[in-house]
Amino acid sequence: MVAVKGRGGFGSGLIASPWPPGKNIARHRRSYLVFILHRQKKYSRPNSRKRCAFDMAELLHLQNAILEMVATGSPLDVTMGRLCRDVEAELPEVVCSVLRIDRAGLLHPLAAPSLPASYCSALDGLSIGPEVGSCGTAAYYRVPVAVPDIARDPKWHGYADLALSLGLRACWSSPICGEDGRVLGTFAFYYRERRGPTEEEKAVVTTCLHLCMIALERHERALESDRLANNDALTGLANRARFNRVLSALPCGDPGAWALLVIDVDNLKVTNDTFGHPAGDELLKEVAARMARTVELDLVFRLGGDEFAIIVHNPSGHDDIEAVAERILAALDEPVICDGHLIQPRATIGGAILSAEDGTADSVRQKADFALYHAKETGRGGFVRYWPGIGTAITRRLSAIKNVNEALRDGRIHAYYQPLIDLDTGKIVGAEALCRLVTEEGNILSASEFHEATSDAHVACALTDRMLSQIVLDLRRWLDLGIRFEHIGLNVSYADIHRGMLGDRLASTFAGAGIPLNLLVVEITENVYIGRRDHVIADEVAAMRALGIRVALDDFGTGFASLTHLLTVPVDIIKIDKSFVAKPQPGAPSGVIVDGLLTIAQKLGIGVIAEGIEHPLQLAQLQAYGGTLGQGYLFSRAVDAHAMTALLQQRVPFSWQKAGPAAA
Repeated sequence: MVAVKGRGGFGSGLIASPWPPGKNIARHRRSYLVFILHRQKKYSRPNSRKRCAFDMAELLHLQNAILEMVATGSPLDVTMGRLCRDVEAELPEVVCSVLRIDRAGLLHPLAAPSLPASYCSALDGLSIGPEVGSCGTAAYYRVPVAVPDIARDPKWHGYADLALSLGLRACWSSPICGEDGRVLGTFAFYYRERRGPTEEEKAVVTTCLHLCMIALERHERALESDRLANNDALTGLANRARFNRVLSALPCGDPGAWALLVIDVDNLKVTNDTFGHPAGDELLKEVAARMARTVELDLVFRLGGDEFAIIVHNPSGHDDIEAVAERILAALDEPVICDGHLIQPRATIGGAILSAEDGTADSVRQKADFALYHAKETGRGGFVRYWPGIGTAITRRLSAIKNVNEALRDGRIHAYYQPLIDLDTGKIVGAEALCRLVTEEGNILSASEFHEATSDAHVACALTDRMLSQIVLDLRRWLDLGIRFEHIGLNVSYADIHRGMLGDRLASTFAGAGIPLNLLVVEITENVYIGRRDHVIADEVAAMRALGIRVALDDFGTGFASLTHLLTVPVDIIKIDKSFVAKPQPGAPSGVIVDGLLTIAQKLGIGVIAEGIEHPLQLAQLQAYGGTLGQGYLFSRAVDAHAMTALLQQRVPFSWQKAGPAAA
């Protein structure tokens, strides 16, 4: 009897055993492999003239050779092939095979050097079962199955011709079981005569089963280690490390050969913050699954956090990657239940196609990142493809963000006010608060001159917070002076609304200053309110109106709005864009629209404010249509708080013969 002990690997040495000879068994515990063999002698089969047996030295040599291959990381199929060939060399009357069984219970040939490829292909993918040949049955019942006559045994029904055509008459298969009891595979002997295994063959197979178990478990551990190193644990997709290797291996000599899409899940953070990380994890898994189904054979990766990437091979052109992006966005359009909460997945996509200017794959990646950044800053929820000028646009935007952040830090952001006029009396009844930036040189910039900075959510929210704090101070001072007016308009951004609880924040700020909430009108552009079709915006607007805050739809008619939206979009006021006011002639298309809009709004109980009134003729026509409120340079430009205080205190109607006070 001999014991083999492996330290830090298998087969690192042999030690003699004090135990006497015993039965032909093998035992594997932790790093010990113990073989108990008969006294050294030749095994010989009855009625056999050939030497068909292992002696102890040969069996130990086989054992050490296989263990060394396992320890040094030889491929599993090579290791098992070596095992089968060595066994067949010593037992020439048998044909040896090793089958692997996956976790779905399907058979996969691993090594069968003496069997033709066609035979192995016929077995590949068969499900184990009670009558699936010797191997499928042995795996199913977890016990050795000997079939001495393949032609007559019902377990081989439907499979017998495969073996008989090769001259194989009998088969004995044993399950290879892991330490946890799971069946990993089968080890089989085929015979060219009708018979079962001999005792000597059983001893050899017992040793081989343990060698196979060690090799298969080592292989599974290696696969699991590789999976963990290259796959995202949450979604099962390939991870950033795998993405980096695949990307660096892509050829860059054929423009248009491949494209890259990078995707951000826009609402992951709000999902985590609102419903908890379990819900966020479920959202990520569902997004990953939908993308993997959508792009089929293309490669999908999770790069980390809320970021994914897809490599699209052989796109036919720009339209092709746009079509892929649209399919992804469409696939994400259906809500999903995440940890008991109904969540609508939202994503933004940037993409780039390999071009002649791209010397490396990293160049394409950088372009796709530029496109994603641009998409996120200019309007989340869509797709942007890289174009040559996008880098300049991003640089310009970053510069604007830097300038605004510095102005916020230095206190150079101020609230200016444009008076709101009662068109019948010429009196000021309110104002719209407009953001102004004072440069280090003292120049005053309107919001249109630094609007690119507001594409950054943090900057947009910081600007609104600064404006709100100044408006509250000015309102409190005016009320203390006994000045009465109907409302002050505050412009808010998409970022302000998506931050959540906007109404509560406004109500708390006004309450803290002792200002009635009905003096506030929140102005939202139609591009944000209607164009984005975002239920979060609709919910926030409903919450604000429930608190008594009036909501105005700004720039009405410039993009997505139509008269039908007045029936479905809950607002208190609509502000007609100046493009409709500019040509007020009777019968002109814009005049007809304004006339119809005023009539419909009046019947629906919605207030109307005309923007951009610059000439007396425009004013006269608006009055003829029944317009009652307006603002524009005809009355006054936006002025600072000090000048606005003076205007409010004058209580003198504006004259239509000249513009009001000049300001920014």
